[in-house]
Amino acid sequence: MDQRGASLLQTFPNPSPGRDYVIRHVAPEFTSRCPVTGQPDFGTVIVEYVPDARCVELKSLKLYLQSYRDQGIFYEAVTNRILDDLVSLLAPRRLQVQTVWNPRGGMNSTVTATYELPRQPSRSDAGSGMK
Repeated sequence: MDQRGASLLQTFPNPSPGRDYVIRHVAPEFTSRCPVTGQPDFGTVIVEYVPDARCVELKSLKLYLQSYRDQGIFYEAVTNRILDDLVSLLAPRRLQVQTVWNPRGGMNSTVTATYELPRQPSRSDAGSGMK
């Protein structure tokens, strides 16, 4: 996706940044196009994340996902691009994007991409080396 798609995304402040909690958004009518045949691909996008300072605004997420409608893109690429765009926007503690694709040619596919904020070493981790 070019920057125009990602630029559709907006955020708002996390109302409870001191607590880990899960936000799950499901878009059951996602469409893109097969880059080989040009045929439409239909699927469900599930975005699940633990926010840090920011949350994604729902209407902007819907418009962002709709911007893929006429894009020729493989399942794996779109799943990872959505993950990358949301991680870049939100800097979440954890984020997972799962795409569940309707059958085509007798096969269906599910693609899952995950991001987890690198853990910062604690003071107890740093001082645990005994000699």
